[in-house]
Parts: sequence; C-alpha cells; structure tokens
Amino acid sequence: MKSRGAVSNQPPVERAALVGLVTRRSRSIDPERQLDELAGLAEAAGAEVVLRVVQERAGADPATLIGKGKVEQLTKACDELDANLVIVDNELTPGQARNLETACGRRVVDRTELILDIFARRAQTHEGQLQVELAQLDYMLPRLAGSSEALSRLGGGIGTRGPGETKLETDRRRIRHRISVLKTEIRGVGQRRGYLRARRKRTDVPTVALVGYTNAGKTTLFNALTGAQAVASDALFVTLDPLVRKMKLSDARQILLSDTVGFIDRLPHQLVAAFRATLEEVTAADLLIHVIDAAAEDRERRMEAVQTVLTEVGAERVPTIEVFNKIDLIGREELARLKAVHPAGLFIAATEETSRTLVTDAITAKLSMDSERVHFALDGSLERDRRLLADLYRHARVLSHVADDNRIAVEADVPTRLMPRFRHARVPA
Repeated sequence: MKSRGAVSNQPPVERAALVGLVTRRSRSIDPERQLDELAGLAEAAGAEVVLRVVQERAGADPATLIGKGKVEQLTKACDELDANLVIVDNELTPGQARNLETACGRRVVDRTELILDIFARRAQTHEGQLQVELAQLDYMLPRLAGSSEALSRLGGGIGTRGPGETKLETDRRRIRHRISVLKTEIRGVGQRRGYLRARRKRTDVPTVALVGYTNAGKTTLFNALTGAQAVASDALFVTLDPLVRKMKLSDARQILLSDTVGFIDRLPHQLVAAFRATLEEVTAADLLIHVIDAAAEDRERRMEAVQTVLTEVGAERVPTIEVFNKIDLIGREELARLKAVHPAGLFIAATEETSRTLVTDAITAKLSMDSERVHFALDGSLERDRRLLADLYRHARVLSHVADDNRIAVEADVPTRLMPRFRHARVPA
C-alpha cells in the first residue's frame, strides 16, 4: 500500500484536444467519425480527450493548417479545459507544427506522430523495436531544420518516446547514420524471414494470413482457429509482430496461420516501409483472410484502407476470403443487407464455436480448388512410399485408402503445386 505523501513515478495523464480539418476534398468523410478514430488512437497512447475541434476551410492554411482565428479559439478552449496537448488528425508540415506550438503554447503532434508513438509503446520484440525506430527517424529527419528544440523533447508524453538519444534527434548526420544501420539490420531480418519462408515452402505447408483493419477481431479469430492465447484487446495495434501457428483443416491437412499487424486509414508510409519485412508474410501467403468489423459504421472505408495497404505491399493478387466479424452486434436487417452486398463473404462472430467451423471449412474449400483427383499405387515395404503416404495425409485430401499386405491403393485430391512430388506413384488414368 502506498504510504501517505508518496510520489508516483507514473507521468500524469495528458489532457488532449483533438483537431480535425474538413476541406472540399475531404467533405465526403464524416469529420466526427474521423475524430472518433483519432480519440481511440489518443486513448491507446495514454491520453484523456477533453476537447474536439473541427475546422471547415476550402483548403489547409499553409501557416497553421486551421487558420489564425481558429487557432485563437483553440488556445482559449485549451486554457479553459486545462488541455496540455493538441493532436491534429492531419499530417502537419514542420512549419505548421512549429507555428501551432508557438501560438497555442502547447505540444502539438499530428496523426502520423501519434501512430508512431503507439507503435513505440506496443513494440515488444527486437525486430518490432528496430522497425518502429526506423519509422520514427524517417519521420523526424525532414523536421530537423529549425526544430532542434522541439525534436529534443525527450521525457514523458505522447510523441516524446523517441529512439532514446538526444543527439540522434538534433544531429542530422548521426540520424542518417543510425537510419543506415537500422536498414541494414532490418534487411537481415528480411533475409531471415525469407529463409524461414523458403523452408516452409519446401515442406509445402500452405500458409494463410489474417489481415484487416485494426480492432476488427483478427487475434480473437486467430486464437479460435489455432487454440493459441495471443493477447486480444479492444485497444488499437495490440499485435505488431506476426504470430504463426499450425492449424488443422476439416480434411485433416495442416496449414500455417499467421496473425498480422492491423491496418488503419492513412497508415503512415514510414511504417509501411519499415514493416515491409514483416508484411512480406502477407505477400508470400497462399491465402488471405480479410477480417472486417461488420459493426463498424464506416466498414467500407476501412475495407478500402486495407486494400490500399495490400496494394502498396504487392499483395493485391493473393486469393482472399472476406470474413465479416461481430455480426452479433448488428441487427437482422443490416445483416441481410450486408449479405446482399457481399454474397461471397462469410458472416461470423469470432467468439462462437460455429464460426470456427465455418471459417475452417471455407479455408479448406479455397485451398482445395486448385487440386487434382489422383489414384496412387504405393508399396508399404518402401520407406519412400511410406513417407509419401504420410505426406498425402498431411497435404492432400485422402478420399480412400485400401491396403492389401504391402500394396496400398490411395485416392486423393492433391494440390496442383505438389503434383511433382507424387508423380512417380501416380496410377495412369
């Protein structure tokens, strides 16, 4: 129990004012919904949202983004509500960030810096920490000119969890050197991942990757399908490092299922670049499971955001199953409308056992589409044929198995990509 007068080591909770800009280009997007997402990001970073401000302009003000008059209103409101942090939903230029900080007398972070901060909090593995540090430094570097004071603000608070050394944030040459070192290390990570992927390919185990907008329920579904106990939470960006587990399909075949980082609208390009080695797990998959939050009012926008990132990393051609999760949170009429719009989709609640069977059967069917029905004649006395029989049960769908002494007749649906391995034992049609 804490003694009276003891001082807590925990930094005080930051009181944040959220600022959004609506222009002619962005008028089709609901600004309040955008600020709802920004509020979720702010809370994930440990801030308490006390104020929301939306400014409508024909275009962004080059000096302060929202204009001098709105800045004055924002400053007064922050004074009244004791807000000590301003979070802007748009990406700020270095000049706009400096001008806003000077005018408001408070720290100002933009959407990109906020997301980077959350990733810095969530990164647990060495690989994840390398990738986040690289993204942060790439973001900082163009903001060094005239910003030495702002960029040396280490300590508590959102946007201040930098890579850790003050000199890295004030010395451009040393930052560039550190970026070079990080890129070399991350290339090594990519090479190791490439080696592991190649080794998995040699075993010919299909790989399936879960992708989707952050907080869509990917990890909950991953746990249901694999029996894993990965941390599932309503907080944003809980999963940064991909998790890979074995999973058995309904036809007894084994696959590898991976859970990946959640995507988000306007995901900072620095993060996409830094996490490219991790996202290659998606591009190399045989099948993607796009998990969609069916209860999200802006689900179509979220689906588009995921597709944008998949295209950016080169995974747009990987076969995909759309899985609409959380249908227990929507009404029957909305569910019927959703099924009419997306007839090929699966509609589940990841926490229900029946959903696990539905998704497993869909994966089985999708992976079986590219297969060929083949009869095999095997000799049970040969080690090679015994191993081939085990491989058939592991990778193919065995329809019949008849044994007479050492003579074994097998009928199976074999994935086309694996036919060269089994060709020598195939019985001609």
